[in-house]
Amino acid sequence: MSTGMDHGKPIPNEHHFPSPRRARFVQFARFGGVELCATEPRLRRQKGEDPGSAPGAASGLLAVNYQGQPGGGTNVKVRILGCSGGIGGRHLRTTSIIVDHDILIDAGTGVADLPIADLAQIDHVFITHTHLDHIACLPFIVDTVGDMRNRPLTVHATAEVIGILRSHIFNWAVWPDFSEIPSAEKPFMKFETIKVNEATRIGDRTITALPANHTVPAVGYSLKSDKGSLVFTGDTTICPALWVEVNKLNDLRYLIIECAFSNRERRLAEMSKHLCPSMLAEELTNLQRNPEIYITHLKPGQIELTMLEVEEHVGGMSPRMLQNNQVFEL
Repeated sequence: MSTGMDHGKPIPNEHHFPSPRRARFVQFARFGGVELCATEPRLRRQKGEDPGSAPGAASGLLAVNYQGQPGGGTNVKVRILGCSGGIGGRHLRTTSIIVDHDILIDAGTGVADLPIADLAQIDHVFITHTHLDHIACLPFIVDTVGDMRNRPLTVHATAEVIGILRSHIFNWAVWPDFSEIPSAEKPFMKFETIKVNEATRIGDRTITALPANHTVPAVGYSLKSDKGSLVFTGDTTICPALWVEVNKLNDLRYLIIECAFSNRERRLAEMSKHLCPSMLAEELTNLQRNPEIYITHLKPGQIELTMLEVEEHVGGMSPRMLQNNQVFEL
């Protein structure tokens, strides 16, 4: 495992990470809407110049310069990177949603399919909760592209979720604390605290944390543009407060809602604070809008059975199974 560069802070048990990486790029390269530019110490040596004479040369810094404004008045594109309740094979990826090129909602294993140039464009990650299927790739994102960017990756989450990430993931024992690398003044990652029902506006997109009811502190999210709204419930069980907020969205076009278990495992769904089809039907009686409904977080061994039961319980609402690489436009 690498950390992007020396962090200068001892690790428990006196373990240390490898020495600094050097960016091995030519000076300019363009990938889609992002321009990558690097100072390469070795290239300067070949020219007979002092490799440390230019800003950024010591670290092989790769800066990311963005072309255009996020959300710039066009349709907001939402792509599903992962929506499975597990892994296995080419098609099962855990929860992650990318909005345009610069926002992630959750960072499950689906993020790993993005090329490095796409990872480098991500500025914001909104976390629903800290279970591994929703955060597995977050440590790898910042480690992979932290030194390729000219500003920190912003992780948005509630205070409780940030506390868990700091204590159990970015704690130097499991993974380096990238909010202190390469320095606390100029880190690769920073945390922004959000509160339920408070909106965050990024360009033409507004993201609001919604109530959820799970075994750990959790939220869902609504995503709003000037052309409509999408709601992603995250992991949740019965949650009356969620529907109070969902029903306020007069422009709701899409509802992505979890249904992790089949009815035969209703007891397990209740214990783990998920939904099964019979519970989903109970929840959807609270919905006062008429969005397209998509089912997510299906367990790999129960996909067909669960969707058959979903059809039996709420077929009149025309629910569909969410698919990897599905694209929504708002």
